[in-house]
Amino acid sequence: MTTQHTPAFPTATVLGYPRIGPDRDLKRALEAYWKDPREHPASTVLDTLAQLRERTTTRLTQLGLTDDAAVPGEGFAVDHVLDTALALGAVPARFAADGFRAAAPDTARGIELVTTLSRGTDHLEPLEMTKWFDTNYHYYVPEIGPDTPLSAHPESLVSRYRDTLRRTGTRTRPVLVGPVTLLLLSRPETTDDAPADPLARLDDVVGHYLTILSELAAAGVQWVQLDEPALAADGWAVDRAEIVTALEAAYARLTHPVHRPAVLVTVGYGEAGEDALLALARTDADALAVDLDRGDVPSAAALEAWGGRAVVGGVVGGRTVWRTDLARAVDTLDRLRAAAHGPVAVGTATPLLHVPHDAARETGLDPEVRRWVAFADQKVTEVADLARGVAHGWDAIAEPLAEDAEIRAARAAHPATHRAEVRERTAAVRPEDRVRAASEERRAAQHARLDLPPLPTTTIGSFPQTAEIRATRAAHRAGRLDEGAYTEAIREEIARTVRAQEELGLDVLVHGEPERNDMVQYFAEALDGFATTQHGWVQSYGSRCTRPSILFGDVSRPASITVDWTRYAASLTERPVKGMLTGPVTILAWSFVRDDVPAAEVADQVALALRDEIADLEAAGTAVIQVDEPALRELLPLREADRPAYLDWSVGSFRLATGAAGTATQIHTHLCYSEFETVLDAIEGLDADVTTLEASRSGSGIVAGLAAADFPRDVGPGVWDIHSPRVPTFEEVAQRVRHAAHAIGAGRVWVNPDCGLKTRAWPETEAALDRLVAAAVTVRAELARDDAAAQPRDARPALAAER
Repeated sequence: MTTQHTPAFPTATVLGYPRIGPDRDLKRALEAYWKDPREHPASTVLDTLAQLRERTTTRLTQLGLTDDAAVPGEGFAVDHVLDTALALGAVPARFAADGFRAAAPDTARGIELVTTLSRGTDHLEPLEMTKWFDTNYHYYVPEIGPDTPLSAHPESLVSRYRDTLRRTGTRTRPVLVGPVTLLLLSRPETTDDAPADPLARLDDVVGHYLTILSELAAAGVQWVQLDEPALAADGWAVDRAEIVTALEAAYARLTHPVHRPAVLVTVGYGEAGEDALLALARTDADALAVDLDRGDVPSAAALEAWGGRAVVGGVVGGRTVWRTDLARAVDTLDRLRAAAHGPVAVGTATPLLHVPHDAARETGLDPEVRRWVAFADQKVTEVADLARGVAHGWDAIAEPLAEDAEIRAARAAHPATHRAEVRERTAAVRPEDRVRAASEERRAAQHARLDLPPLPTTTIGSFPQTAEIRATRAAHRAGRLDEGAYTEAIREEIARTVRAQEELGLDVLVHGEPERNDMVQYFAEALDGFATTQHGWVQSYGSRCTRPSILFGDVSRPASITVDWTRYAASLTERPVKGMLTGPVTILAWSFVRDDVPAAEVADQVALALRDEIADLEAAGTAVIQVDEPALRELLPLREADRPAYLDWSVGSFRLATGAAGTATQIHTHLCYSEFETVLDAIEGLDADVTTLEASRSGSGIVAGLAAADFPRDVGPGVWDIHSPRVPTFEEVAQRVRHAAHAIGAGRVWVNPDCGLKTRAWPETEAALDRLVAAAVTVRAELARDDAAAQPRDARPALAAER
């Protein structure tokens, strides 16, 4: 390489660590600032970020990452993709026109800018948000068009490094999304300036990365981490050969200067591919991190081309809470060491942002299950142990290896992991169990039963989760509120929600889900085979955190779950009330799922439990049942060759859950924050009667896709982005309804928000829903006038009389 001296790469490292804090410290600081920036100014967020960086660095050092640059230097306020975009000064023109200029995130102005870009303002829509590869993490999509001004802003990266060094004495490793991945994940500022090639700005972007690397070197940074997970995925707007060519050109420039930090290039979330590894080998990149949890040891040709440079073997999974199979990891590392021509370090396959902080805090978890899992801190210990084995021989870690073997045997023998009655029922499923009556037959029966107007209005399920409701649930869990008082409090909130919907004029109502802490955890707590945590928080997006449940055993439903609440809500109104269920794929996607049984079998076990719940809801008179599958696209494999098998079992599990529903029962499903166009066939394959989708935040692009595909069933493209506190104007909502009605056909379109409303407050919820209903009523009238005008003159009186 061209640097005068490459510092040794650490023997053990992780590619990232949970950034919200063990007690959701960052979430609390951000939300306090967003609520009242005068009482909780941006400086409080910056102080929290600095304290978390200090805590993370100290903790990781204590756990065994003691070498220089072993600890990644993160500390992002909201999102690592947005943070990288701001390091390049990528502020869309609509924000710049409103006075928002590029600023380093670790400043008061930077925190204000991050807030504005991620949440929007009264008149500025925020950046689009979508899934990070095949995970439940959401990133904010950078907008980089042909004319978007770019400029290097390394100040935050430098200040984080220096501040952490001052506080802890540890040299950390700054982290950026790599230039190729950043551009592939970006979108143009408007559809009008969409470039034919998303990599068209690569030369500009690399030039600014060079400035950033130069500034980091001047600050004393030894290693920098550039993440290129896009190499593990297919389906980009440009072909693979162009991406690999761009990769080589970018890193040839980035690694050419003599005075720069050493560069670690990471490829997590799957295999990079030999073509990409050979391209990187032709540059002067200094170290390479490969995913050996989902992928295999690179080819002999790739490792030979890489030569004597360091390779980080990512044998510890960063996306699951199950303990690493240490014997398997040893075998993988042995094969890597035998083929590599340079030093081998041990690391995680991906950043650890997808797992909670520390399993030792889960004192309420079944002690047996707690032995089976490893959260972030335990995974760091696994990395350190394996690195010790690489350095000193496997006998040096004989005790951890023996303990892991014993725990694995105990888990396999546990009665909850193999229940004969569950396995037998799943094995007995027939193809016809996944098939309902023909869709047009169902449509006629449901129309007769429900008698809804054109462009019917509804919501996705949840209503605002107020502080009072959360306190009620907490008091009930703690035993301070008995069952009778709890039931009465929840009923009062359901009644309030039903009244509000009737007053707003919605057509199909929901009970609002005040009894539910989370759309997956609620069901996990009621199903056998799951465990839940107290402190197992994981960042989903921005300040939003979830506590994924742990699916460790065979799944069954001991009793009905939702029927009583749904029946009560229905008793309060003459309008239809939806039963609300979470679908099998989403329950899997938003849980930590057992790794000892094929996912298809686990999904069918969950589907059969939901099938029983649907039967009970129908018996209670529920005419509309929503089975949410927001994660259907999320789990889509990154490689196209792996997708057919996944879509087969994922769609099949949904159809197993809903397959026994009556012809007159209307089945809804919901999907959100993904590129749906890639799975339209699968969405149709779900065979739901109504599909609601996120659309407003992504520019309603899915509407064109649905129209082009001539989607045969009813759809509700969202008209209100609920992940921002911004209330859309009436005209914005009405235009979205018009667009969908004209593109798809008014007879097939529902009007609804993008997603559930639990994170919103009541005032903004009522204001936005009032506009949503008004927009639907307005467009109905417009369409009726258009229909009347299109009729022959002598047919108009009959038409009017009919109406």
